[in-house]
Amino acid sequence: MNTKPVRKGEELNHINLKKFLLENDLIADNQSQLQVQQFANGFSNLTYLLTIENKEYVLRRPPFAAPKRGHDMSREYKVISKLNAVFNKTPIAYIYTEDTDIIAAPFYIMSKVEGIILTPREAHKLQITPQEFKTISDTWLNTFVALHTIDYKAAGLENLGRPETYVERQVSNWSKQYLAAATDNVPTAEKVMKWMAKNQPKSFDYTIIHNDFKYDNVVFKDDKWKEIGAILDWEMCTLGDPLMDLGTSLGYWTTSADPDFMKQGLQSPTVMEGNPSRSEIVQQYAVKSGRNIDNLIFYYAYGLFKIAVIAQQIYYRYKHGHTSDPKFAELNKASQLCCKTAWEAIQKNQIDNLF
Repeated sequence: MNTKPVRKGEELNHINLKKFLLENDLIADNQSQLQVQQFANGFSNLTYLLTIENKEYVLRRPPFAAPKRGHDMSREYKVISKLNAVFNKTPIAYIYTEDTDIIAAPFYIMSKVEGIILTPREAHKLQITPQEFKTISDTWLNTFVALHTIDYKAAGLENLGRPETYVERQVSNWSKQYLAAATDNVPTAEKVMKWMAKNQPKSFDYTIIHNDFKYDNVVFKDDKWKEIGAILDWEMCTLGDPLMDLGTSLGYWTTSADPDFMKQGLQSPTVMEGNPSRSEIVQQYAVKSGRNIDNLIFYYAYGLFKIAVIAQQIYYRYKHGHTSDPKFAELNKASQLCCKTAWEAIQKNQIDNLF
């Protein structure tokens, strides 16, 4: 898991933080030396590695100048705390606080999970073979299907969302969020929003859904690739249509057959040989889950559009000076690419071979 020095302007108050750790029995002495690093991956909530007294903790807090509604730390803490009792692939959540006097934002602390996170850089460094990627993708998909079978009532999460109206609300809300964060005129975005509003499914199942399930949000236990130790980044978890979850994952799933501009704009280890195509992922998910997947183009277009909105919101914060991370500088182009790809899928009625 790659960490780096904390970015300027995103530092934590070490004195306050050590006092908080001591008060909550996470350390024994507030004179202990605290080292703080920032995780390099991720585009949303800020994630830090705390090293103190031979212990390692992970701290999650919202981005600076981000709307609270999209970064509810108490909700994320509640989800992983409750899921941990019924699903063994969540980190341990230790403590949450709304006290903004500590580090100027609500935050929670969880366990650090050991293992391998498959970013593009990590995948190239490990020189993963096509045969290994067949194992990786199968393990990933099995875990995805298992996630959609979680007994959310046993976890006490039956009130997590309003699943009966989930699809309609998501289409409406993501469209509104896109318009609020728009910085460029993107005609394909308008076309996709109008099409989704008219073509959404009228009936659907609902389960626990993660809403950001991809290779770099899971931790493989080791390089045998047969088990995922933990799923990360539960901030968008809710009760909803599992095929919306699948659509989001497909949106991130670029392949070796995609044109270079797609592979560069949506970078993912899924482009490496041995990974299935998007259509093959859908077929395998249907077999493993027993679900019929009707209206596939809607789910894929929705997934791409949601990714477009997230990228655009982060770019909006970057453009207005709320974050200085240079990796955000071209996210408007990634957003436009997602809209373009979604519209191609709609026009061609397919999810592979779009360009």
